[in-house]
Amino acid sequence: MERKHLIVMLTWNDVTVQRAKEIFLEAKGAKAEHWGFKVQGITPEKMKELVQLMKEAGKRTYIEELAIDEPTCVKSAELCAECGVDHLLGTIYFDRVKKICDDAGIAYSPFVGLAADTRLRGPIDKIIKEARQTEEKGVWGVNLSAFRYVDGDPEELLTRLSKEISKQFTISGSVNSYERIDFLKKIPNLYGFTIGGAFFEHKFGNTFAEQINAVIDYLEKE
Repeated sequence: MERKHLIVMLTWNDVTVQRAKEIFLEAKGAKAEHWGFKVQGITPEKMKELVQLMKEAGKRTYIEELAIDEPTCVKSAELCAECGVDHLLGTIYFDRVKKICDDAGIAYSPFVGLAADTRLRGPIDKIIKEARQTEEKGVWGVNLSAFRYVDGDPEELLTRLSKEISKQFTISGSVNSYERIDFLKKIPNLYGFTIGGAFFEHKFGNTFAEQINAVIDYLEKE
């Protein structure tokens, strides 16, 4: 079974939490190698500091952007480049965003099917077609707000998508139970998934670090 990666997000309700730095420092010894947050809720100066702290701790760093308008997406990509982020999860695909990421050596996984309300919308065939077209642009992969899919069954979407695209993909948002993790463990080509709000809501235990370790231990169970 392919290894799936937990991407710990220091976000709640789609905004970086105010104590993001403190929470990271308290929990950086947990088993997660992949950490991230959003541009929203944090200043550029604090963003740079947090990315640097994560890198000093040996973490791979992610920024997630839910915006779908080009100016905001370009600005976020420029911030990622300034901060030395490893992977941009999100925006919808724009050539300008990809060029910024390419020039800075940032992996780029844009959303497919994302609507302005951050929900995944559209028929499954249309979403898969968009994913294939995005892959052809030479991106690292695609990103889906899969458990926010409102026009069909998320599990059917993911099962089909994993068979009909060629690159690894990621899932952002609403992974909030072991049942969902059980399903994700079986999906081919799934690189990883984010968890943020569910940790702040203690869906997997008590402290932040304990929950991270619980999820990773569960992922590694046969």
